[in-house]
Amino acid sequence: MRAQFVLSEIGVGLRRNLTMTFAVIVSVALSLALFGGSLLMREQVGTMKGYWYDKVNVSIYLCNKNDAETQPACARGAVTEDQKKQIRADLEQMPIVQNVQFETTDEAYKHYKEQFGKSPIASFLTPDQMQESFRVKLRDPAKYQVVSSAFAQRAGVQEVEDQRKTLEPLLNLLNGMNIAALGVMALMLVVALMLIVNTVRVSAFSRRRETGIMRLVGASSFYIQIPFIMEAAFAGLLGAGFACVLLVGGQYFLVNNWLVHQIDVIQFIGWDAVLAKLPLVLAIGLLMPALAAFVALWRYLKV
Repeated sequence: MRAQFVLSEIGVGLRRNLTMTFAVIVSVALSLALFGGSLLMREQVGTMKGYWYDKVNVSIYLCNKNDAETQPACARGAVTEDQKKQIRADLEQMPIVQNVQFETTDEAYKHYKEQFGKSPIASFLTPDQMQESFRVKLRDPAKYQVVSSAFAQRAGVQEVEDQRKTLEPLLNLLNGMNIAALGVMALMLVVALMLIVNTVRVSAFSRRRETGIMRLVGASSFYIQIPFIMEAAFAGLLGAGFACVLLVGGQYFLVNNWLVHQIDVIQFIGWDAVLAKLPLVLAIGLLMPALAAFVALWRYLKV
């Protein structure tokens, strides 16, 4: 096979179908950028789960003197010192409990003022209106129900709360965005494949005389098809390259230079995660159009 002839045929095909080739490059770039972004978002959600689930606690809120009339669980009155000692002792004996911290009403009031000091309600609260609580760190946060079933009905306990519930809406939102991105990616991928097939068919039709002559002189089907396949692969590789630029630019400008300064409570993924996805994006960008072109030629090119 003469490499010079194949390369010249590739150049001819790209020039003849410049507009459609550009459309293929853009479609492949957008679809693969969404694909890479979806992979990174899924990894980001996993990182956030591991980071935050390792920090969240199970909170056991105790009854105070103001809860007897408003909270059915506290109908028997405020928690006593003996009850607090018994609850702590039982918690420390549980194998799933890593450590236990007791928060007084003054500490709870201080933490509330730090977090919600600008709230209109904050000016009316006093320390005696806050609740004492045990902050329980579990070895496995998924075993919250073990603590809940053991202490939810205890005398002096108002509520057992799993702090993971405050993270679930955010994580569900990110998962939803990830699914939406995958849906748009699939749509763009279908558009890109249709453009590749049509581009190859138009290119093959415009060069049907040359391919007919090549067949008459004994050229193999693969030799005739390889320029078309390489045209599609080259366009796909260019699109994948632009997708990589978009992913790197998104990490640098959106994440590193903006989000990390706006949201300091989230541990964002780093460059290692982004760079690990680039070879996959390039491989798909190269192989997907080549395979689509091969199928189109096998079906439509009469050689």
